[in-house]
Amino acid sequence: MNRADVLVEFVKAGGPGGQHRNKSETGVRLVHVPTGITVTATERRERTRNLALAWERLEEALERRARKPKPRRKTKPSRTSVRRRLEGKARRARTKEGRRAPAAE
Repeated sequence: MNRADVLVEFVKAGGPGGQHRNKSETGVRLVHVPTGITVTATERRERTRNLALAWERLEEALERRARKPKPRRKTKPSRTSVRRRLEGKARRARTKEGRRAPAAE
């Protein structure tokens, strides 16, 4: 990742935290210009911590974007395996049928 491609903005964090948080621009927003990915970090009261967090998040987001999905494995059973399973079921049914008591008339 080229850091020159990233636009760094400091914003007012907002939320709970009182004067220290509302007056100073401790929130960080990073925009990766080539991809348009935007990440923010406003959890901490220090700008440096938020900046480090934002860089970590941006790197993770870029890695997720670059990762290729695994090729899909076929899960449909083959015709032979289906036929074999059904033959086995039919065989068991015939065996059980012989154990039944004759129907009362």
